[in-house]
Amino acid sequence: MTDSDAARAATEITAEPITEGTGRGEVLRSPVPISFYGAVEPDTGEFIEDGHPLEGENIAGKVLVFPRGKGSTVGSYVLYGLANNGCAPAAIVNEETETIVATGAILGEIPCLDSPEMDLETLEDGETVEVDADAGVIRRQ
Repeated sequence: MTDSDAARAATEITAEPITEGTGRGEVLRSPVPISFYGAVEPDTGEFIEDGHPLEGENIAGKVLVFPRGKGSTVGSYVLYGLANNGCAPAAIVNEETETIVATGAILGEIPCLDSPEMDLETLEDGETVEVDADAGVIRRQ
């Protein structure tokens, strides 16, 4: 690996595009899957699921990083509702984007990537990143 390759690896993470677009914001990372239905208030973006690591956090404008979605297909419409209410995440990054999250990201026009070349733990809470779903990269700012 050349020095320029190492520098790029530190600032860019390659991933598979699920949707199109770009989003920039602070990372908000969950170590566990998310069910948007019943977990996120669609009018505010507040995470309301009791006992979830993100309980009390707001996902609006954040780069939401989590392993995968779970739960009801209504979760797709919660993501769509968040987008319509201006409370959607700026982007989503998953280890594996399952159908519920993919559909919600498509409907809500939320940039979404999965299968990043690095572990999700390398993206730290509060770190600012740009998710470029058109290019399939996450850029550290």
